[in-house]
Amino acid sequence: MKRKSYSQTFKVKVVLEILKEEKTLNELSSTYGVHVNQLRQWKKTALDQLPQLFDRKRNDQSRMQEEYEERIERLYGEVGRLTTELS
Repeated sequence: MKRKSYSQTFKVKVVLEILKEEKTLNELSSTYGVHVNQLRQWKKTALDQLPQLFDRKRNDQSRMQEEYEERIERLYGEVGRLTTELS
């Protein structure tokens, strides 16, 4: 079973909705098609990393780390596609 992948923009949009507290997590789960546990994790991640947004040096490192992880994810996807083609 393939895992769903969500863009950063989508995650930010959903987390902002969560933080507004206008809808329950169950309502947001139904609206966006994301499991409640995943929504809780995104909220926790956002709140845990919020203080770092104001640390410029740390922010540069985070951006580099995110770019690296995205590159690795794309490469794994490419390897999977090529493996499938070979089969």
